[in-house]
Amino acid sequence: MNANIVQDMSFLHLINTASLPVQLVMTLLLLTSFLSWWYIFRKLFAIRQAQKKSDEFETIFWKGIDLNTLYQDANNARHVTGSMERIFEAGFREFIKHKGQQGADISAIMDGTRRAMRATYQREMDGLELHLSFLATVGSVSPYVGLFGTVWGIMNSFRGLSNVTQATIAHVAPGIAEALIATAMGLFAAIPAVVAYNRYAHDIDRLATRFESFMEELSNVLQRQAME
Repeated sequence: MNANIVQDMSFLHLINTASLPVQLVMTLLLLTSFLSWWYIFRKLFAIRQAQKKSDEFETIFWKGIDLNTLYQDANNARHVTGSMERIFEAGFREFIKHKGQQGADISAIMDGTRRAMRATYQREMDGLELHLSFLATVGSVSPYVGLFGTVWGIMNSFRGLSNVTQATIAHVAPGIAEALIATAMGLFAAIPAVVAYNRYAHDIDRLATRFESFMEELSNVLQRQAME
C-alpha cells in the first residue's frame, strides 16, 4: 500500500493524471523554459563576443596605428568585425567622404561623422538587446501562469471532495500536489530568465557606455585631423 502511494505521488504520475488545463499550463511553461534557456545561452555568447572584439579593437586603436590602415583592415574583414569596429568604420567612412569635398566646413564634417556613428551604434545596440524583452516577459509572467495552473488544480481537487462522504488527506493530496507542480514550473522558468535579464542588461549598459566614450574620443581625434 505504501509503495502504491509513493508511486501515485511520483512527479511524472502527477503530471500524467493532471487535468487538461493544468497539463496545458505545464506544457506552455516547459516550452517557454526551453526557449528562455536557448536565448540565455545565445545572448551570453553574443555579449562575450562583443566584449572580446571591443577589447581587441581598443588595444589596436590606442597603439597609434594609422586610421586609414585601420579603416582598410576593418573594411576588408567586415564579416568578422565587432560592434566598436563597425562604429569606427561608419564614422571614418563618412569623415573621409566629407573631408574630400572642397570647401567642406569642419562642423559639417563632424556632424555627419557623428550621425553615421550614432546610427551604427543604435543598430549594434538593437542587436545586443534582441530577445532581452522576451526574458523580461518570461520572468514576470511565468509565475502567474503557473499560479493559474495551481488555482485550477486546487479548484478541481476540492470539487472532487463533493463526491466523497468523508474527506481525508489522501483524497486531496494528489490534486494539490499536481497543482503545486505548476507553480514550481512557473518559478523554474521565471528565475533563470530574471537573473539572465538583469545580468545581460547590466553588461549591455556597460558596453553602451564604452561605445559612447569611444565615439567621443574618435570624434576628437578626427576633428584634430580635419583642422590640419
